[in-house]
Amino acid sequence: MKQGAVAILPLAIGAVIYGFAFGLLAAQTGFSWWSVGLMSVAVHAGSSQIVAVEQFSASSAVLGAALAGAALNLRYIGIIASLSELLSSLPLKTKLLAIHVTGDENWALTMSERAKSKDIGASFLIGSGLTLISVWTASTAGGALVGTALPNLEQFGLGFAFTAAFIAMARGLWKGYPNFMTWSFAFGVTTAVIWLGLPKAYAIVAGAFCGLATSKFLRHRNGQKL
Repeated sequence: MKQGAVAILPLAIGAVIYGFAFGLLAAQTGFSWWSVGLMSVAVHAGSSQIVAVEQFSASSAVLGAALAGAALNLRYIGIIASLSELLSSLPLKTKLLAIHVTGDENWALTMSERAKSKDIGASFLIGSGLTLISVWTASTAGGALVGTALPNLEQFGLGFAFTAAFIAMARGLWKGYPNFMTWSFAFGVTTAVIWLGLPKAYAIVAGAFCGLATSKFLRHRNGQKL
């Protein structure tokens, strides 16, 4: 575990910065520092937490927020499936812990290191994940603590931090022209739902599922395995 906990530290620095910004803005919408920390421990998914905070502060569409968060994190189905061999020999409670602390960063690091050496196993994943969830929880709660004492951050344009974070995530997922039609259709559907006046959380869900459907159709048409 120690090897994974140390190896993830450079990536954890980015999570601290992002988490602190999230905590600041969550506090501005009325969330207490302890509720932000509790959310970080229980959910451990930045994109879902951003949607939840925005939705809870804007309306009471709790179901929409939950569905939007689930749609944003559908990738974790594939991520956990890719870890089946790694986790197969673990007892159930350890598997559940490993799954909960798995995030994009420590999953990518574990798979990268495992490709170099088969000695890298579940303990590396869990150790790196425990480090990541610890710094994420501390930074979001710390940001919320500071945020309660600051003036409205939106007037300084810091509300754009969420949008900037999603743009950065999207840029990392861009794989060239084949993504264009799928992303364009998802963007169009999302925009249309918002234009119709429905909650933004429902727009995210609609856009995500339409994007997935478009991707499946294009793969089937091109004869690729689904």
